[in-house]
Amino acid sequence: MSDNQANNSKKLNMRAEYISRINRVIDFIDLNIESELSLEKLARVADFSPFHFHRIFAAMTGETLTQFIQRLRVEKAASYLVHNPKKSVTEIALDCGFSGSSTFARAFKGMFGMSASEWRYGGYKQDRKIGKTDSKDSQQFGKQSQDFDTASCYIESEIFNQKWRIQMKGKSNIKAEVEVKEVPEFCVAYVRHVGPYKGDAALFGRLFGKLAQWAGPRGLLGSPDAKFMAIYHDDPNVTDESKLRTDVCVTVPKDTPVDGEIGKMTIAAGKYAVARFELANDEYEDAWNAVYGGWLPESGYQPADGPCYELYLNNPEEHPEKKCIVEIHVPVKPL
Repeated sequence: MSDNQANNSKKLNMRAEYISRINRVIDFIDLNIESELSLEKLARVADFSPFHFHRIFAAMTGETLTQFIQRLRVEKAASYLVHNPKKSVTEIALDCGFSGSSTFARAFKGMFGMSASEWRYGGYKQDRKIGKTDSKDSQQFGKQSQDFDTASCYIESEIFNQKWRIQMKGKSNIKAEVEVKEVPEFCVAYVRHVGPYKGDAALFGRLFGKLAQWAGPRGLLGSPDAKFMAIYHDDPNVTDESKLRTDVCVTVPKDTPVDGEIGKMTIAAGKYAVARFELANDEYEDAWNAVYGGWLPESGYQPADGPCYELYLNNPEEHPEKKCIVEIHVPVKPL
């Protein structure tokens, strides 16, 4: 290896280490959004000095630490306002880490140009620069329930196991079965993408290729328990697409060492709505809309804290119609 190649390799490794540390901080913020998130505390997570960490975070994310935390809190509150109708605006503000209702009110109006109450009672439907339903997973504020037929049923062999069937009306032939399940805790290794992703199959191919290139030599792909998934951290109808965070993941043992651009996180155990689909490449948006616009309003459940994800169950090349068998997982709690 020449000196020039060695220097380039060293630079890439150093950059990957910085990405790894910033991702750790972002994951920590996500899990502790309601807590006090001081510069000192987050600098310790990143293993940087507070002074240098603040500058590094801003340079690598395009937002100061304060801006990033504030944006995430307001965006989470925007989703909670629509899908948690029994909670007051003040309760939601506190749940998202704001010190009080007046601080929250200023921040919310500054981002969305309306009050939280106006947003809750129809403002979220307005055509804004952000908030359009134009994303692959379109998890929130999707098509209305009249676009779907949703029926509840009980499976005879599982008398106490309630399931729902969704059939989309109109031109799409999308249908699914939905079941609410307790999902145990599990650990994943991931590669993160920040930015738009709707319909970009090549992007997902590159991300999964990078993940497989790391996992294969470590013997993590041959296990029958290995599962591939994509985790969506942000609501594409609230967060500007340039800031959407998506992780492509493979399940790994908890003690698996990671470094560089490969991160690791634990997905908490909990109750999930699990909807099983067979999808063509252009049907993912409709599938997410079927869950949020068709099933959720009829189910007696509402979204709970935690990331949504797609779990991939087959190789589409082996499917007779080249479709992907996918389970969409959404954390839920009783309405």
